[in-house]
Amino acid sequence: MSAGSDRRSAQDDPSTWPSARLQAFAADARDRSQLESVRVAAQQHAYDAGQPHEVRRHWAALSLLAIRRMSGGSPERPARELQHDFMLRTWVIEHLGPENDHSDWNAEALGADTLAALALSPSEAAILATDWRELPLERIRELRRHKNLTAHLERLIDHLKPGPTRDRLLPWIETRALLP
Repeated sequence: MSAGSDRRSAQDDPSTWPSARLQAFAADARDRSQLESVRVAAQQHAYDAGQPHEVRRHWAALSLLAIRRMSGGSPERPARELQHDFMLRTWVIEHLGPENDHSDWNAEALGADTLAALALSPSEAAILATDWRELPLERIRELRRHKNLTAHLERLIDHLKPGPTRDRLLPWIETRALLP
């Protein structure tokens, strides 16, 4: 491999780009795979413990931008993007600390967003899960969606203040163990 091809591959690798270039690319990206590359590259930078918290938080915000652009602004965001959103926000709250004046890094806002994404109650999901193998495929998918959208709760729950949001999310921790 020549030095020129090494240089070209580094230039083409979004994980090596500075934040401003990656942000501009995310703003112009029209393709899901481009946005996914931004999400992954920015998230890798956010996880870099050698960087200051605010720099890491900036990278996490860029990853969230890519995640949210993947759904094309649709209010019905696919479960995959929501799960990435919820997991990243939980990670930031857990490792970099919450910011109550910023909804992306606010545990209560994340709890409310989680509840808004769930169509079933924990008891409804638990009842459906008892004989999930007998359910139509769409209902099984719905249960899987709920399991995926509650994957972050064990890590988030201790960051929530006692109150209605916490009380409504707490049963999901046990319920998700029953889901397919």
